Amino acid sequence: MPRTPEENERIREIAKEKIRNAAMELFIKKGYHSTSVQEVANFAGISKGLLYNYFAGKEELLANMVEARIKEIVNVMSEAAALEDPREQLKVIINGAIDNVYARPYIFRFYLHLQTQPENDVILNKYSQKLIEENAKQFEFQCEIFAKLGVDTPRKRSLYFSSTLQGIMLMISTYPQKFPIEEIKTQMLREFCS
Repeated sequence: MPRTPEENERIREIAKEKIRNAAMELFIKKGYHSTSVQEVANFAGISKGLLYNYFAGKEELLANMVEARIKEIVNVMSEAAALEDPREQLKVIINGAIDNVYARPYIFRFYLHLQTQPENDVILNKYSQKLIEENAKQFEFQCEIFAKLGVDTPRKRSLYFSSTLQGIMLMISTYPQKFPIEEIKTQMLREFCS
């Protein structure tokens, strides 16, 4: 019996995820510019031709990776926005961010590294800016949350919240096995949701 279009799409998405994961690991180890499409294909265990069946080239692969990351961020923000209680919104953001980094610390490091590339690197800067723009939207949403909580200076509180959360995420990505995840989440909730 032939596969359904849904089954074909599921298989296609699994293959693309495998390619993205291989590319991410190589980009982390060698850098974007030092990694070839052939190396990504080899690391993913597929032929170069099959990789080109999914992505037109290395830059399209990077663009797809960044779009997938932005989608993850948007999903957490959408889940938070669907809630009425600002404390519950912050809880979703805290848990989503910390759990995501703890489950996949290398991904956080990759995107953090991408956001700190030199401005004159035209290719990487383009995708860095997309991530920065999405983070700016997240920041504005957090400002709205703190305003609903009645904070005197919501922008400053959001900046403090973001800085604290980013610092925790960096520490988790650096020391994932030695980090007291649940205790830190509890402390964040106590600090920002009380």
